[in-house]
Amino acid sequence: MPASLTARRNALFLLFFLPGLTIASWVTRTPDVRDLVGASTAEMGLILFGLSAGSMVGILSSGALVARRGTRPVMLAGTVSVAVGAAVIGVGAALGSGPLVAAGLALFGLGMGGGEIALNVEGAEVERGLGRSTMPAMHGCFSLGTVVGAVAGMVLTAVGFPVVAHLAAVAVVVAVALVPAIRAIPAGVGVRAPVAAVPADGAVVAARRPVWRDTRLVMIGGIILALALAEGTANDWLPLVMVDGHGFDAALGSAVYAAFAAAMTLGRFVGGRFVDRFGRAAVLAVSAVVGAVGLALVIFVDHQAVAAAAAVLWGLGASLGFPVALSAAGDTAAPGEDATARVSLAATIGYVAFLVGPPALGFLGDHFGLRHALILVLVLVAAATFLTPAARTRAAQHGADPVPGRPAERADLPA
Repeated sequence: MPASLTARRNALFLLFFLPGLTIASWVTRTPDVRDLVGASTAEMGLILFGLSAGSMVGILSSGALVARRGTRPVMLAGTVSVAVGAAVIGVGAALGSGPLVAAGLALFGLGMGGGEIALNVEGAEVERGLGRSTMPAMHGCFSLGTVVGAVAGMVLTAVGFPVVAHLAAVAVVVAVALVPAIRAIPAGVGVRAPVAAVPADGAVVAARRPVWRDTRLVMIGGIILALALAEGTANDWLPLVMVDGHGFDAALGSAVYAAFAAAMTLGRFVGGRFVDRFGRAAVLAVSAVVGAVGLALVIFVDHQAVAAAAAVLWGLGASLGFPVALSAAGDTAAPGEDATARVSLAATIGYVAFLVGPPALGFLGDHFGLRHALILVLVLVAAATFLTPAARTRAAQHGADPVPGRPAERADLPA
């Protein structure tokens, strides 16, 4: 493996880890933050809308920024925004200000959503250079960050450690770790060639066709939307679902979220092997089924032990949706087409889940309870099973030899 690819891969592992650490630190303190600001379930949904809105602004602007400036400056700005957002959330909670917490979440979402495209474009480039599935492991580092953050948050919640000090410490860790990581990322990755440099004859019309007209790409985006919603719902609501819906105390609710995060991490670190062996479509189909089973048990079985175990299934099912489907989105590009635009579109579709999910589930939870609000997520995850054939590689769909450097899809396996 070339040294530059090794350094870039390791830097990406760390850059994926940092937002995971930060979001878990926030999630495990949501019951405390809710109490400090005196918010109802519906009001918490509005506060969480700050995270969603910031994420959407970041994700919608990131593709153009990457195309103009490259991945490196976008990742740098995004990670700085994550650190600042964490600190603002802590200050808002200490002051009992819901709007300030929402503003901090917006900054965090802006950084996380903005950096997401750049991280995945850079990750896809490294994956192509290595010739094997590495995106699941990169996203596994995000999940590993959520495990570390969740365990620390569970302990600090149990001992009554101040929220503001906790999140300020996380902000410092993120800022310090960013310095060595960003140095390993080369400049210019993802920059799009000027249109004027492309011959203006009829030969490039197909390459210029808007990517959103590709039905297969939109189907892959639907998979991402459903499984990203499953993941994002847990990140936003799982501790409160366990506290309000299953009678756990705040510390045990955080412990269940830590178990969910651990399952996500395990699924992502081992998932690449299954993708290489069985193909994207089959792995995504099984993931959707497992996630749906976990959600159904959390919703319909009123038993704490079952709910805790179901959260593990939920995490395993949601673990591979985003990274594997994003790899599939990039792979839809024909020779001469722009893979960056396709990854950007697929990720944007997925981030719709983060925009509409928190407030929708908050309002539904206020009327029907958080457990029953999860039925919406369950339906979408179950529906995603029928979209998974779109994730097959072009080689598998057309019966051709696989593209060199990419794992072949197993066409003989059911999707």
